Amino acid sequence: MTVTRGSFPAALPAVALTIGNFDGVHKGHQAMLAQLAARARALRLAACVLTFEPHPREFFAPEAAPTRLTSLREKIELLTTLGMDRVHIQHFSGAFAKLSPEQFVADIMVRGLRTRSVLVGEDFRFGARRAGDLALLRELGAAGGFEVRVMPTVVHHEARVSSSAVRDALAAGDLERAEALLGRPYSISGRVVHGSRLGSSIGCPTANIMLQHNRPPLLGIYAVLAHLEGGEGRPGVASLGFRPTVDSLGQPVLEVHLFDFSGDLYGRHVRVEFLKKLRDEARFPDLETLKAQIQRDCEAARQVLMETRND
Repeated sequence: MTVTRGSFPAALPAVALTIGNFDGVHKGHQAMLAQLAARARALRLAACVLTFEPHPREFFAPEAAPTRLTSLREKIELLTTLGMDRVHIQHFSGAFAKLSPEQFVADIMVRGLRTRSVLVGEDFRFGARRAGDLALLRELGAAGGFEVRVMPTVVHHEARVSSSAVRDALAAGDLERAEALLGRPYSISGRVVHGSRLGSSIGCPTANIMLQHNRPPLLGIYAVLAHLEGGEGRPGVASLGFRPTVDSLGQPVLEVHLFDFSGDLYGRHVRVEFLKKLRDEARFPDLETLKAQIQRDCEAARQVLMETRND
């Protein structure tokens, strides 16, 4: 996988391209990427994803932007496993947002990425104020030397598969539906950093996972599998939220307690796979009550994980 930003190296091969945020890399995205990879092989091109950082809605209205399902690192890892040869990360700035549809095609797609084939969704729009549509893209493609192919909408149980649908499922605690839309259990990855050591002080040591964004798409207490780099998943229980019983400075925290584990995790990268929601966050009157609840959470998570292994 080749990852490029900013400038466009001339030595890289021409591409079969798709364009979008690809947040979550759900089943709809996966179907599109499979078609893109097949077309790239047929035309002897590199399969390339053009994506944006930050998300355009984060640029225009950060407070109203949707929560992120995946960090940039997670997205790139998923795109790699799906056979993409290249990802170009376009910095979404004021200057970029002002590019007309014609400028976007000429500067980014034709001269920059050397696009020979493009695959987009039925509702694709591009350029300043989203003025460009499929008809204009086909017209510009004919002049610029690339074909335009359109991917039909992917549905699951008669509903459109989308990043918004995944976010709704996670917010509702419906991890089964989220998994069906994603094609895999939902997970969050990050590096283990030093925390307040509260867990150790009450007999339940936790790994504090650094979050890349301050608005996670799910909150609560969960049965999880924690995947360490180069190792299999380890069972545990996780708390993701604002720790209402103690002072968390208003920032979300992901803490994971691994069952029957001893060792130093600081600095290691961990992927936390969420299997089942156990409960919402709650405020407790004191640490002793919190400690008793944590023990019940551990028992419930162990039961969930045992049932999962037996399925």
